[in-house]
Amino acid sequence: MDFENKVMSQEIANELYDSGLTVGTAESCTGGRIAACMTSVPGSSTCFCGGVVTYRTEEKTRVLGVPEELIHTHGVVSEAVAEAMCTGLCRLMDCDFAISITGYAGPSGGTALNPVGTAYVGIGTAERVVVHRIQSRLSSRTEIQDDLAGAALRLFYNYLCEMKHIAEH
Repeated sequence: MDFENKVMSQEIANELYDSGLTVGTAESCTGGRIAACMTSVPGSSTCFCGGVVTYRTEEKTRVLGVPEELIHTHGVVSEAVAEAMCTGLCRLMDCDFAISITGYAGPSGGTALNPVGTAYVGIGTAERVVVHRIQSRLSSRTEIQDDLAGAALRLFYNYLCEMKHIAEH
């Protein structure tokens, strides 16, 4: 875990502490790195509910309730699956927000549409999710996983700041 990801996790925790809200993670390609970043913050148990790594497709369906037909129609690495993972985690853990991620960390996998390093990050609540398509340009699996986790943390932090700004106005 790099310094930037630790700092971002602290900033997220500070925002959540102030609001009394919680977050959880549903990860695939990052293998729990987002949850590891969040739990590296002392006292994070007040705002971090927990995380699941649903690496196998079947577990996305069994644990998070991602419909099989959604996976067959859109593919496991897709906007639709990231959204379903996010809403499923909010329901599973009763957290206010969730961060989900599904993608290709390499070195194999990937498609013409979604090459290695591509991921979809879902951020939101049980009722509303915003999905971002992100791309890591790094080469090794570990670097890609760390890069995608960091990008997901930054997206969630920006989401929290936007929500705070809206609430203040």
